[in-house]
Amino acid sequence: MRHVPVLILLSLFLSSALADGPEDNDPKTVRQVPPPGIEVTPEQRAEIQAGLDTLQGKIETIRANESLSPALLSYLPDVEVFHKAVRDALRHDEFFKPAEIHFALDHLKLGMERADQLNRGETPWLEESGPVIRGFLSRIDGSVQPYGLEIPSTYDFAHPSPIRLDLWFHGRGETLSEVAFLQQRRTGKGGKISPPHTIVLHPYGRYSNANRFAGETDVLEALEHAGKDYRIDENRILSRGFSMGGASCWQFAVHFPGKWAAAQPGAGFSETPDFLKTFQGETLNPAWWEKKLWRWYDATEWVENLSQVPTIAYSGELDRQKQAADMMVSAGREVGLDLVHFVGPETEHQFHPDTLGTIESRLASIVSATPTTVPEQLRFTTYTLRYHRHHWIQIDGLEEHWERSRIEARRTGDSEITITTEGITAFSLDFGPGECWIDPMTQPVLRINDEVLRPGKVRSDRSWRAGFVNLDEQWSLKLHPVYSDDRKPQPKKKPGLQGPVDDAFTDSFLMVSPTGKPQYDLPGEWTHSERERALVHWRKQFRGDARTKPASEVTDEDIAAHHLVLWGDPSSQPLMQQVLKEMPMSWDSDTIIVGDERFAAKHHSLILIYPNPLNPERYVVFNSGFTYREYAYLNNARQTPKLPDWAVIDLREPPGTRFPGKVVAAGFFDEQWQVKALP
Repeated sequence: MRHVPVLILLSLFLSSALADGPEDNDPKTVRQVPPPGIEVTPEQRAEIQAGLDTLQGKIETIRANESLSPALLSYLPDVEVFHKAVRDALRHDEFFKPAEIHFALDHLKLGMERADQLNRGETPWLEESGPVIRGFLSRIDGSVQPYGLEIPSTYDFAHPSPIRLDLWFHGRGETLSEVAFLQQRRTGKGGKISPPHTIVLHPYGRYSNANRFAGETDVLEALEHAGKDYRIDENRILSRGFSMGGASCWQFAVHFPGKWAAAQPGAGFSETPDFLKTFQGETLNPAWWEKKLWRWYDATEWVENLSQVPTIAYSGELDRQKQAADMMVSAGREVGLDLVHFVGPETEHQFHPDTLGTIESRLASIVSATPTTVPEQLRFTTYTLRYHRHHWIQIDGLEEHWERSRIEARRTGDSEITITTEGITAFSLDFGPGECWIDPMTQPVLRINDEVLRPGKVRSDRSWRAGFVNLDEQWSLKLHPVYSDDRKPQPKKKPGLQGPVDDAFTDSFLMVSPTGKPQYDLPGEWTHSERERALVHWRKQFRGDARTKPASEVTDEDIAAHHLVLWGDPSSQPLMQQVLKEMPMSWDSDTIIVGDERFAAKHHSLILIYPNPLNPERYVVFNSGFTYREYAYLNNARQTPKLPDWAVIDLREPPGTRFPGKVVAAGFFDEQWQVKALP
């Protein structure tokens, strides 16, 4: 047998809490995630609380300091992030190791130091090299969220030139509280990579969700936030990760191929069904809509998009999670893509140092060769308008959500672009200033599926936007519809308003509690229980406190700013009464009617997502938080949407670890947000 070399262990300790087999396959015996914390003595609790009170007082002093400019006050989350981490660990029993109590006290001291500096109008941590902790205010729920940076010693703060940035997605960690994450980032441990003259950004990703849903938004917000203070080269941003972080890397690579100079996923998982069968030993029996919604995050379905971003996969030869890259290699072959896959010899769930060295060398070559010009050929596959943009192509309408849709565009002449589409009903070309290569003195020609169109000319600053729509099997220029005063435009699925229910929790939302008496006791009790559960589990799994108000206090500003999550029934929830008048279903004191289906209101409730009639640019949701439940917490590959656009729940079956009751009917709205026939 060959000698096994010393191995570099990257993020293995973060993924030590993996769900590893049949013991986690019984929905009736689900262990708690996160697990219960250790005991905190009264003396320790008092010391921590005293530190929290002191830091909170300093935070309030900063807010009251009228000499601080809005620009300086925008750095308050860099202080608050320490308070929130320690407060939540103390409040929610999330100290998991004795050392974390000492870490918490150290975090509070650093928070106080920053608070004093900020109160003096100073932000010295913005000019520190090495590990740096940052925080930002998330638009999703208004919470302060952490991320870590590693700033190279070669970065010139005085005269910065654009610098490469690598995103590094962490592995699974069921005990990865904010306290533990901040300690890793303070010490620079966990998932360590050190490319020369490169900023490494470590997203927290809202805990342990493989950077899905709110975790996905978290990454994009952290990246945007870092770009305000560091000169990042937008053409040299890499997506990287290992274990659960490798799964995160796969999904970011295929959904946002135009963002990355390269992608480098290691281990992890790339799809749901085969991974759970082979790694978890699970027998799957999904509902038809759940199976269709696997396409949201199954990277194998999107593999063609990797042809648009240089990708290097890594696996250990002896690692069971090698299955992920093997699946992607196989899926790539089916579309004609030869996916590069490096395998560490005789290596389990870790990086082999020699292989890692080869990968780093290749990534450096890729980055040095990354073109800065606008690409002249694009191809993009999508299943949902949530992912609708790739460089200068924007998809605006689909024939049917969750079915394969594809567009390919290429320059075929000085002023000509040839485009082929599949499953797409509307799209736009959107070149920013200086981006379009077509001469503004010439007439652009577009060939779309063998049709020829001549849109307006490119502008003098080389910007150009033109929209196209397919009507009656013929492409034409998209014109804005004109309506009479008494006619409202009909809703349609569009980017940012396409469902399913879980999509509402990737952006700003407000939980709205009922204020009236429910029609029947059983639905009233169920609504109260599910609402309380949604608030608790949002905090546990997505690490924020959801905004909540009673219906009587919801303002026009709330309706403009947030997706509204309405709890109750038409009797107890006045906002539900209003919006139901303009929805393609009905719900009265006797019956819930969806399409041709009728359900007794006495023991059923309705879950749905729909464009809010009070503000069609936002969603309204009935009676649901994010839809995966405790059973899915045990393995990240299970964390997929469990309900589509609407569902009727029979409340006579109690809520469980997979569903909020018995799902007796569920389906998707069509592209005009109308009820369509069930399969």
